[in-house]
Amino acid sequence: MPLPIEEYAIIADTQTAALVGRDGSIDWLCLPRFDSCACFAALLGDESNGRWLLAPAGEITSVRRRYRGQTLVLETEFSTPTGVVRLVDCMPPRHDELDVVRVVEGVSGRVPMRMQLIIRFDYGRGVPWVQRRDSGISAIAGPDALMLHTPVKTRGEDLTTVAEFDVSAGDQVPFVLTWHPSHEPAHRAIEAFSAIDETVAWWKEWAERCTYDGGWDDPVKRSLLTLKALTYAPTGGIMAAATTSLPEQIGGVRNWDYRYCWLRDATFTLYALMIAGYQAEAEAWRDWLLRAVAGTPAAMQIMYGAAGERRLPEEVLTWLSGYEKSRPVRIGNAAVDQFQLDVYGEVMDALHQGRRVGIPPRTASWALQRALMEFLETCWQEPDEGIWEVRGPRRLFTHSKVMAWVAADRAVKAIERFGHEGPVERWRRLRQDIHDEVCREAWDSNRRTFTQFYGSRELDASLLMIPLVGFLPPNDERVRGTVEAIERELCEDGFVRRYTQTSDDVDGLPPGEGTFLACTFWLADNYVLLGRRDDAVATFERLLAVRNDVGLLAEQYDTRLRRQVGNFPQAFSHVSLINTACNLSRVDGPADRRREERTAATGG
Repeated sequence: MPLPIEEYAIIADTQTAALVGRDGSIDWLCLPRFDSCACFAALLGDESNGRWLLAPAGEITSVRRRYRGQTLVLETEFSTPTGVVRLVDCMPPRHDELDVVRVVEGVSGRVPMRMQLIIRFDYGRGVPWVQRRDSGISAIAGPDALMLHTPVKTRGEDLTTVAEFDVSAGDQVPFVLTWHPSHEPAHRAIEAFSAIDETVAWWKEWAERCTYDGGWDDPVKRSLLTLKALTYAPTGGIMAAATTSLPEQIGGVRNWDYRYCWLRDATFTLYALMIAGYQAEAEAWRDWLLRAVAGTPAAMQIMYGAAGERRLPEEVLTWLSGYEKSRPVRIGNAAVDQFQLDVYGEVMDALHQGRRVGIPPRTASWALQRALMEFLETCWQEPDEGIWEVRGPRRLFTHSKVMAWVAADRAVKAIERFGHEGPVERWRRLRQDIHDEVCREAWDSNRRTFTQFYGSRELDASLLMIPLVGFLPPNDERVRGTVEAIERELCEDGFVRRYTQTSDDVDGLPPGEGTFLACTFWLADNYVLLGRRDDAVATFERLLAVRNDVGLLAEQYDTRLRRQVGNFPQAFSHVSLINTACNLSRVDGPADRRREERTAATGG
């Protein structure tokens, strides 16, 4: 049985990541990329689906863990009746090798230890051929091979590799697991102790580049480190999460693969990186964005693979029982084929904000933006699946229309402020037409709120974006009315639900999910713009309180069970944390920057 989500921590190199539990077990690892097949998939089933356990063999009286300073080197300390041991875990950030390094250190006394290595390639299904080597074992199945190097004597037992050994104060026992393609020779084994030192130095050097100087320093810097951990360095793509199919409701069916890059995250991610001084990472993300969306605008997707792959077919892994029996387990994501109007606004805004913050322009970017605008002019009135990727009918979602307005607004500003050429008068009229329609069709004058889609009475937390992107100023009575309606109808114990789920016809799925952390951060951002600072701080502190002991957030929070749910760790949650901290700490935070100054053309 996997642990509660909060009891996992992430370690990562530059291409993939692993989840390590408080019990000393690595229950999730995909090699060689974030979206590759898992060789440890116990997270989505049980230990028979693959894991790597290193822990005391007997009673454990307490567990403490931390990251070593501003790094992704994890230390887990186990106290036992006979002594204390420390487990150090990391993945050295080397582009040419993929290793997991684990060292057991004796702190005090003498502690019997056990190791259990269950390698199961292809998401827990592939049992490898295992051979003994001079310093460990090798395991091969299909295209994948793993080598375990350790001085500890191991043995085979029921298709697993196990070992028992004792650790006394001052002892250091290394284990190194290395991946390589099975048709190529194995890499030379790295030295575990120097690899840990190199990993610490690499992360410290990266963390020291941070220029953030606002409040809540530790949560912001841990969130930045988490974003870096979710970055596929060869391309600059940032994964939405390290996992697939962690449920939005325990036992439910809302289980999706988030090991891809979402366009909806583009602008917020860009801001988070730039605010903290990570120009190179922001530029790499912008360049990934340009490469991914290149081509016919009508074929633009809502998400792409780590290198910009377009085909992400969805498949159910029937042999996995699911996290706490939450089935189905899915890989790939069928939402890739949806039409979501909002991503056009997101891409236009990200490129516009990149210019504003000084990211060097690319010659092709304006040509791409003009092509996107020409397509948008023909399709902005069409229904779509919306920001939340509903699997129900297409609708005229308010947020989608607002983001179409954002696209037109940023196109106009590219001409007015940056001297690009284009049909500015036509786009100004388009901007006004969209604005007028939204204010007419999406406003419920009786309830004094905007609604989820035209003609609906439902609310949607994405309406909180209306002042954040500059569609209306925060002091507009329609903004205040919408925030108050969301407080009444979508807030639960101080957290925000995305929308009301009362039946299958809302989004094509059985109702039930946690509150959405990014939306709750957006509510705090709205409070900042409305001058409700005390409410903003209280909401932000409430969000910080649900982080786990090493500062990580999932996608959602179940207020009834008092636990995190959804894929983990979630980039969108951490990006939102960074931006809200900046909004609270600075007069010109992201909320002010993104909405920019008002123009007469959007008086509504």
